[in-house]
Amino acid sequence: MKRPHILMPAKMSDGVIEALDARFVLHRLWEQADREAYLARVAPDIVGLAASSLAGRIGPDWFARLPALQIVANFGVGYDNIDAMAAADRGIVVTNTPGVLDDEVADLTIGLLLATLRRIPQADRYVRDGRWRDAPFPLSPTLRGRRVGIIGLGAIGKAVAQRLEGFGVSIAYHGRSRQADVAYEYHATPVSIAGACDVLIAVVPGGAGTLHLVDASVLAALGPNGVLINVSRGSVVDQDALIAALQAGTIWGAGLDVYATEPNVPEALCALPNVVLLPHIGSGSEHTRRAMGELVVDNLVSWFDTGRAITPVPETADRG
Repeated sequence: MKRPHILMPAKMSDGVIEALDARFVLHRLWEQADREAYLARVAPDIVGLAASSLAGRIGPDWFARLPALQIVANFGVGYDNIDAMAAADRGIVVTNTPGVLDDEVADLTIGLLLATLRRIPQADRYVRDGRWRDAPFPLSPTLRGRRVGIIGLGAIGKAVAQRLEGFGVSIAYHGRSRQADVAYEYHATPVSIAGACDVLIAVVPGGAGTLHLVDASVLAALGPNGVLINVSRGSVVDQDALIAALQAGTIWGAGLDVYATEPNVPEALCALPNVVLLPHIGSGSEHTRRAMGELVVDNLVSWFDTGRAITPVPETADRG
């Protein structure tokens, strides 16, 4: 039986590559000295695309060059790197990797929140720099008595809320609509929830619909005791407004795992003492990344074996 041809624009893990090699003809675009010439040669045969954010934007230009493309299997629950509507218009299925990373991202979110409030990275540097011998480390703020607002109460947001319940804090949420089976307090706008809370956690998908959802007005409502935690996408927060708010004391601090243009982090953010910065590691454990890679492979295998994808995104669900 003829094996389907799959294109991988940017390198994924060895496990994903080996699994795809075993079932498909895998084209490693990142290894080619002349990528344009190689792509022109293999493009008519490509029926599947194994994509990640490292491949850049996957949209109409890609789809036009791959006339036989049937499926884009994305590595990640977020898929704002893919123009899913343009894919749907061409009858192309897009899949992502939901579920397998929810707990990992939720765990990291709680860790980032505690690290920001209790200034754990700063305390570590204090010891390493030998300053503890001269004076005790300054007292930090606390999570005790905090009011936490979650923007985006999807699967990851719910996992974050479940963990927060153990800390005895009040929890509220904002989303596009109230969820009937959720007991947490609902707020219809980001400004409203920011004004009611002093910890604001962003866990929404990226894309045009959430661009700068957290802007200067939301940060002002959060207030001088407020802390912002962003584990969603850098585009969700107006980064310039955030820097200005941190510098001016409009909010107390921030914990960030994502940025506007990764991996470029502004020097102004790096220079701030009231920020904890992580290199987009929300799902970055060996266990979870392995599970994500397996779901990428499983989606491609299922599609070409049965004509159905396992986890099609909503825009293309009726095709997969």
